[in-house]
Amino acid sequence: MAPVLDIIALRSLVAVADCGGFHRAADALVLSQSAVSQHVRRLEKVAGRPLVRREGRISRFTSEGEAMLGEARRILAAHDEALRRLGVGDTRDSIVLGSTEHAADELLPTVMRALQDDFPDSAVRFRLDRSSRLNDAVDRGTLDLAIYIGDEHGNDSVEVGAMPLTWYAAPHWEPPPAGEPIPLVVIDSPCTIRRRALASLADRGLPAVVVGEAAYLAGVLNAARGGLGVALIAGNAVPEGLVARPDLPPAPAERLFLRVRRGSDPRLARIASAALHSVLLPV
Repeated sequence: MAPVLDIIALRSLVAVADCGGFHRAADALVLSQSAVSQHVRRLEKVAGRPLVRREGRISRFTSEGEAMLGEARRILAAHDEALRRLGVGDTRDSIVLGSTEHAADELLPTVMRALQDDFPDSAVRFRLDRSSRLNDAVDRGTLDLAIYIGDEHGNDSVEVGAMPLTWYAAPHWEPPPAGEPIPLVVIDSPCTIRRRALASLADRGLPAVVVGEAAYLAGVLNAARGGLGVALIAGNAVPEGLVARPDLPPAPAERLFLRVRRGSDPRLARIASAALHSVLLPV
């Protein structure tokens, strides 16, 4: 029988990346930590190689794990969209919230709780993706609302606040000698924060070189934890296994936008905006 990628196991793998570890993933999925671990091992058996390595409290994706993570996101998006079109699954109305990965662990719980409180008869779900794809999904009507960074998209975008940007590196990382380029690990293009990182250093006359790229934030964090370079990260929470680098030039806070699907309940924008204002910097 041909190998099969289990949907439940794929959800656990994505949750480990999005939540920053097995313990948080288990809490988010309302599962035991051992169940999440079993799901990842199931995928590793199919792949025939390790996908996630644990180093103390830190979970690091291998290169094969990064590849599996990207495929998992695409499979889950297609799977969930098919169920929605077929009307299969939860019979309650659904509110689908999209967000960029940046600071999602700070923003998503706040917005989801607010939506669940005001829409108790609806199932609130979320999807993490790149800003451009979130906007496309709002246009198609497959997302009810999207929280994203980057260039404003359309006249219906609302600026809801800003997120601080901070340089982080592994505790053992040492900057290069004066005059040598600073090694950066970034999300692959197009990425607003990648542009901010390069511009912030260039404005101070500091050379920089991109030594590593990843499709998702988890890959950037793993590379930084490995001491490969520094990363510019959005949000207030210190990523596990990294330390702030105040010796690098500060970058301006990144603006955050909100869009809602045309024809959606007008309360969505109001409730989400109020929730975001409580955790974001004012604009």
